[in-house]
Amino acid sequence: MNLRKWFYNAKLRTKVLLPIIVILLISSLVTSTYMIKRQAHGIRRELETAGETMIRMLAANAETGVILESQYELDEMLTLLHGFNVVRYAAIYSTDSRLLSEAGEWNNDAIAYRKRIKTAFTDDLAHHDYQVRLNNGDEFIVLNYPITTRREALDRELLGMTAGYDKVNRDDIVIEKVGSIKLVLSLANVNKAITEAQKAALLVTAAILLFGILTIAFLVRFVTRPIRVLLTATDRISRGDLTQSVDIHSGDEIGHLADTFNKMVDSLRQSRNEIEEYNRNLEHKIVQRTMELEETQAQLLQSEKMGAIGQLAAGVAHELNNPLGGILGYSQIALEKMSKSGPTEIDEKQHQDYLRYLSEIEKQARRCKNIVQNLLKFSRLPEKIEFEQISINHIIKDTVTFIEHQLNMHQIELKLELNERIPEISGNAGQLQQVFTNLIINAMHASESGNCIIIKTQSSPALGEFGGAIEIMFIDNGCGIPSENIKKIFEPFFTTKELGKGTGLGLSVSYGIIRNHGGEIKVTSDEEKGTTFIVVLPLQKPTLEADNLNKQKAPNFLG
Repeated sequence: MNLRKWFYNAKLRTKVLLPIIVILLISSLVTSTYMIKRQAHGIRRELETAGETMIRMLAANAETGVILESQYELDEMLTLLHGFNVVRYAAIYSTDSRLLSEAGEWNNDAIAYRKRIKTAFTDDLAHHDYQVRLNNGDEFIVLNYPITTRREALDRELLGMTAGYDKVNRDDIVIEKVGSIKLVLSLANVNKAITEAQKAALLVTAAILLFGILTIAFLVRFVTRPIRVLLTATDRISRGDLTQSVDIHSGDEIGHLADTFNKMVDSLRQSRNEIEEYNRNLEHKIVQRTMELEETQAQLLQSEKMGAIGQLAAGVAHELNNPLGGILGYSQIALEKMSKSGPTEIDEKQHQDYLRYLSEIEKQARRCKNIVQNLLKFSRLPEKIEFEQISINHIIKDTVTFIEHQLNMHQIELKLELNERIPEISGNAGQLQQVFTNLIINAMHASESGNCIIIKTQSSPALGEFGGAIEIMFIDNGCGIPSENIKKIFEPFFTTKELGKGTGLGLSVSYGIIRNHGGEIKVTSDEEKGTTFIVVLPLQKPTLEADNLNKQKAPNFLG
């Protein structure tokens, strides 16, 4: 793990505490190491100083014994060293390196390491001193010091003087080396003392370090506690709980921050209350505007119907004229014959004619009634849009009854290629009839005399999650739609028709109706071959979620 990244993501208490602990630890280790070394050097230096003092005294006392080479006197002097447990070995040598006396045992061949040490001896007769370590690991200090004697050199001229001589006139005293002394001091006690001092120093350092860490941790915790309180309150506020406030009363920066934080929360709480009040008012206005929009949509839908009815009015009038003329003619014939004949003068032939007249009257009257009912059903504004099981083929046939005569007036042929085995679907017959009427009228306006409009129906079976659908195709071989207008034809108020032939709302309203049924309208067009509109309606009733989604996506007033 990247240490820098971990430290960056660590808590504030860790960021503050960890560097201080590291600095304190390093400082303690450096200080304790330095102090231990200084203490060890001081202990060794004390031993060296004591050894130097001791060997100087021995050298001064051994002068006579060395000059006389009195082993007994020298042995007696070295015997005094038995009371010092730091003395391992002592030896006195003559000037020609002969051993005159010794105490203890020492083997120079057992030395594994030797290090020269500085001494306070500065005269030319001094020997080098060393710190040595034997093969078994024991450490010693080896001190060497010369044994000297003081000799006065008198001039021969002064030998005959009887009145004595003046010290001012004497020559310098000559110091002569008569031997040397070797003193070996053990460092065992010193090393033991150094080890104990090191342990004590480490324990003291550890105690100080632990106390420092605990103190710093307490101080950091004391300092960061208000920050944690602020953080907790901030987390709750981020989840929408604006009832939080921090109770921190101090005169430092954190206290000022807490006071500012409480003021900010109060401001946010007030702002939220104002926003909620605005939202309530806005929701009320949205509901009101939605109701107005729905009313406007219903009026728009009805106006589009009435526009289509206006275009169909002439055709419907002509369509009704023929059956009404037949009704009138047969009624007049029947009245004329009945007025010429008495009640008992009707023969069998006349009786059959009257029956035929009345049957024809009933047939033509029913035809007028169907035309008028379909026209009324198409133009009626429903109080509530409800879905029910309907037959697409029946809706298409009902639509053709009041639009067929208008197609005949324009000399346009209409062919129905309906698949009678398609299942019923859930939908609103009046709205779908309006869609079919718009598509047929648009195809009629795009076609010339002699052209043909084909209406086909077919079904697509269910497959996997696809529940199946019904396709209604409206095919014409008219002028077609330019490619640049294909994407615009479903936009409100967009039309390519001549002035007076369209409002630009037919396809937009139709698109919204089909989307509300959970379906879609697809179009393909070729300016040389004509246009095909394909209405796809699902066999299953669309769910509420699908209805809402479709309403959001529909690019018209009904979507």
